[in-house]
Amino acid sequence: MNGPKLNEQVCYALYSTSRAITKAYKGLLEPLNLTYPQYVVMMALWEKEAVKISEVADITGITNATLSPLLKRLENNGYIERRSTESDERQKQLVLTKAGKALGKKAKKASELALCATGLSEKDAKKLMSLCESIKNQLQGS
Repeated sequence: MNGPKLNEQVCYALYSTSRAITKAYKGLLEPLNLTYPQYVVMMALWEKEAVKISEVADITGITNATLSPLLKRLENNGYIERRSTESDERQKQLVLTKAGKALGKKAKKASELALCATGLSEKDAKKLMSLCESIKNQLQGS
């Protein structure tokens, strides 16, 4: 065959690596009662006190259709609350609960263990993240 070779494609290298990292996180996040997509949302929330739902979608790249049930599970687990914004009662924002804030400390350890599992140094991890960000920005036209 004359088609492209799988192991020579940047897209496949990124895809397969992403799946492997997500799989590694699964065991680390189960004790925290989080899935990887929930963890991504929680990371966005740990950075700010209150975040509009639309902003979470923009930050994480998770679609609204996927985000709605995910937020409902986080809310049912007692990690977040939905509140109206002060400027517009129709706009909803997400606020961490006390349990959600406490979860951040436990999740930090999971993140450190996941980095260790990759075998990357902190310097190499930063370089890789920078390369991924450059690729993403190029493809998104930024």
